[in-house]
Amino acid sequence: MILEKRYSEHPDDVKHYDTQKMREHFLFDKVFVKDEISFCYTHSDRVVFGGAFPAGKKLRLEGGKDFGSDVFLDRREMGAICIAGEGFVSVDGTEYKMKKGDGLYIGKGVKDVIFAATGSDPAKFYLASTPAHTSYPVVHIPIEKANPRKVGEAATVNARTIYQYVHPAVCQSCQLLMGMTMLEEGSVWNTMPTHTHERRMEVYFYFDIKNDAVVFHLHGQPKETRHIVMNNEQAVISPSWSIHSGVGTAAYTFIWAMAGENQTFDDMDNLITTELR
Repeated sequence: MILEKRYSEHPDDVKHYDTQKMREHFLFDKVFVKDEISFCYTHSDRVVFGGAFPAGKKLRLEGGKDFGSDVFLDRREMGAICIAGEGFVSVDGTEYKMKKGDGLYIGKGVKDVIFAATGSDPAKFYLASTPAHTSYPVVHIPIEKANPRKVGEAATVNARTIYQYVHPAVCQSCQLLMGMTMLEEGSVWNTMPTHTHERRMEVYFYFDIKNDAVVFHLHGQPKETRHIVMNNEQAVISPSWSIHSGVGTAAYTFIWAMAGENQTFDDMDNLITTELR
């Protein structure tokens, strides 16, 4: 298992970061490594995120010194969404079949988690984990059972469907919120107007980006914005003090994972676009 770490930053410090420094601190570009579980541990709400890519062998989730236990989920919960191929996740011996768009919630206390691919198209599982204080049941969430919300409109190029997976409308969790947003063809903004939510950090994972396209992930405080250019299958950390928004050169899909003080999805402060700087 591969693990990188990112430490928390004060917004006043980030004002002085150049492009390279922004990417070093907030971008995670090794989400999928063949036959590895590749994680990033951010000290922003101690979220762990990354990917499992079992191309040629089964991959077992492991703990260790960085997590304070040999069992990864001793004091954590996890969400998984399959973003490509087909496979299964074995949770304490029970196998859950996964195709593209299917999700899984795994609660605190689970001892053994194995990721595997089936068929000629190996599965890629995007993962997000937060500290947890109690145990909730494992819930298999095929995309047909995720909670869909159609929002936005073509006139503001942000028509999209938000699929809520780890969310009170679908299953119980301690603090993890996780879902997937699919933009309609011709739409490029993942949210408009942009917003902040001081009580929750967020990680964005962008995928299904066309080969000749990119996403400009917006970052920073409303009066001191920055951007990070994202390519396909890359993730970015968005601290609680940062705006949460992005715009692409073509339509794309992204997975959002949030942690913090509450689980109210709409607990956010929308910003007046013309007042951004």
